[in-house]
Amino acid sequence: MPSDKGRIAAEFREAVNMAPAELERWLATAESRDAGERSGGGETTGHRSGRRIVTILREADQDLSDDDYAHMRKVVGYVRRHLTQRPGGDVTDTRWRRSLMNWGHDPLK
Repeated sequence: MPSDKGRIAAEFREAVNMAPAELERWLATAESRDAGERSGGGETTGHRSGRRIVTILREADQDLSDDDYAHMRKVVGYVRRHLTQRPGGDVTDTRWRRSLMNWGHDPLK
């Protein structure tokens, strides 16, 4: 399993191109809180994921749990799927970009 964890960590680092502090600043905005689907009227799935991503980014690899790796795999899958749905034109101020940023990926970088 160590090689699988290494692959997951590498893919996660490739998919998540926002630094922890940068992602935290983004998550504190109204635009971030409004992007994505809400489960039960509360926090959006992507916003909750973003908070978890910040925690994972700040952890040493040896301190990550199997659950952390499962979330990292989920993030990679989401970012890859979402990138294939890029809308035409300028995406600077789109729900598509805001949703990706909640998952730690800024497509304008």
